[in-house]
Amino acid sequence: ADLEKLADLREGEFSTSFLIVFSDERKPCPLCPEEKFRACYSPKLHRHLQNLHWKVSVEFEGYRMCICHLSCLPVKPNLVGGQALSKMGAHYHCIICSATIVRRTDMIGHINRHVNKGETESRFITVRAPKSSYEVVKESATDVQVLPNHSTPQKTDSYFNPKMKLNRQLIFCALAVLAGERKPIECLDAFGATGIMGLQWAKHLRSSVKVTINDCNENSVTMIKENCHLNKMKVKLNIREEGNDETVGNREENSDTIEVTKMDANVVMHLRSFDFIHLDPYGSSVNYLDSAFRNVRNLGIVSLTSTDISSLYAKAQHVAFRHYGCNIVRTEYYKELAARTVIAAVTRAAARCNKGIEVLLAVALEHFVLVVVRVLRGPSPADDSAKKVRYLIHCQWCEERVFQKEGNMVEENPYQQLPCDCYGSMPGKTAVLLGPLWSGALFNTGFLRRMLLEAMQYGLDEAQSLLKTLVSESECTAPRHLCTHGPGDENKQGFAGVFGVPVGTEWFLWPCCGAGKRKSEEVLRSTAKRQRPEHSAEHPPFYYNIHRHSIKGMNMPKLNKFLHYLSEAGYRVSRTHFDPMGVRTNAPLAQFKTVLMQYSTPTYVGAQAEGPVHLPGEIHVGEEVPAATAIKVEEAELAEDDKPGVTTAVFTQSYSTDCAAD
Repeated sequence: ADLEKLADLREGEFSTSFLIVFSDERKPCPLCPEEKFRACYSPKLHRHLQNLHWKVSVEFEGYRMCICHLSCLPVKPNLVGGQALSKMGAHYHCIICSATIVRRTDMIGHINRHVNKGETESRFITVRAPKSSYEVVKESATDVQVLPNHSTPQKTDSYFNPKMKLNRQLIFCALAVLAGERKPIECLDAFGATGIMGLQWAKHLRSSVKVTINDCNENSVTMIKENCHLNKMKVKLNIREEGNDETVGNREENSDTIEVTKMDANVVMHLRSFDFIHLDPYGSSVNYLDSAFRNVRNLGIVSLTSTDISSLYAKAQHVAFRHYGCNIVRTEYYKELAARTVIAAVTRAAARCNKGIEVLLAVALEHFVLVVVRVLRGPSPADDSAKKVRYLIHCQWCEERVFQKEGNMVEENPYQQLPCDCYGSMPGKTAVLLGPLWSGALFNTGFLRRMLLEAMQYGLDEAQSLLKTLVSESECTAPRHLCTHGPGDENKQGFAGVFGVPVGTEWFLWPCCGAGKRKSEEVLRSTAKRQRPEHSAEHPPFYYNIHRHSIKGMNMPKLNKFLHYLSEAGYRVSRTHFDPMGVRTNAPLAQFKTVLMQYSTPTYVGAQAEGPVHLPGEIHVGEEVPAATAIKVEEAELAEDDKPGVTTAVFTQSYSTDCAAD
């Protein structure tokens, strides 16, 4: 029916009603010039419209934008025989903004951009699209309106990613800890988008914070204002171009005020000082680090979220070198390598402003890398922080790694710094120089404990499990007599080897199952005394993946039991959030493989009849595992959980006989 209406249109009748005229007179095509398509009868015109215009049209809300061949878009004239021939190009007309576009794919993308921005009002539609097209999302008792395709950053102004909920919870906990130290504090969300992060700050922390949400996009600023009204918050609009302030809200209903600014992020950080700054641009944050450290107050906090994981995770190494000035390769510990790369860039930016940093938190997950640092003013802290930016020597054969020694003297053989002997046994060059990287600690245990208390207070379940992992990772200890579960939860296993859960304002640890009350108290006291010096030491850098170093044809022990074996051997050990199968330990790789091989069992039972498992000749169990005898006794008790009783008993007995003979 629409095609018949288009076929029956006459010149000058596009803005009026459609006339359906069935006659035998010749009619021209309304979308082609007369010299290209002459007037003809209705059947031929109908076929022409259907084949040339209708099949390549673009549909939008019940309307079709057909291709046009009229003289709306002249093409560059061609000289043929000394005469200029002006050729008319085929094109489309946008019914929203009247733009003229040549390609059909470009027209579809042009319409989608209008839809993503919420611009659905057409020249031919007098009624605006209903507001129900906006979707209301609720997160942490905060409601925000989002546009269609809100999770696609390149196609919408107000970007909202539900997968970054954990990131927002961690930043909120860090801000809550800072608000407990001093109040009120001025905090800035430099890239507001929908404004959900700043709204959560103001809604939960109330008078402890003065929130400023900034965005350089006008549509995002409008969205932030609407979301503030949706959550019954006052809005103080400060747009530099207009030079006026607008305050909207009910003073009696809510005394909190959110300031909304429309500036470039570098400009707003140059003009004002803040106690807390969060940077979350689309991609890398290196372009905003100098401005962030310029006016941040002493002992303030700067947090930044980097989403350029393709470069940080060594998939685009040239981009990482261009943005961060760092040479990296793909390793088994690539996520921690990415975190140390970002911290090194932050350290250099802070040092240029005569400021040092203290790393409070560094998290690298699937979608982002989050770094939270405390700012220390003065040239001495800046020098101390700059000295912790060093190069890393990485062996490409066995993945052993070590930070380069301090000093400017050139070593004759830098391979000697590596604990492995791959350079002598393997041909060619075996190691690469990575960096510069941050060589200091990635966590502050006291700050993480306070963040965990804030997460429990506000009911942030996703952040609690991760923070418990980070606390254990920062201490890098695995207490043998303490666990997080009660007497009825023997079979429950923590996510990442967390051995303490804060209840209230102190750490409450369940005693081991079957232990008495008096004995458990003695264990708690002795454990606290034993762990005090260990907590003050920095955790060992990097980690090993247990699957990467597994032995072919052998079944590995369970990860938590392997941690117990390494701890019994006298090494600091914990799991890591960077890798679910990663082990953070100060044990060299040779000792790591020794313990792993010692407690691995053959895959097939028939292979055990051939004799015990012999370790490599260069590894001596008696020298590297001082607690081997105690481990064997405990292994017999834990044998039922690892493998069937007969299999493990045969392997343990044969291995003990072999060790006794040696």
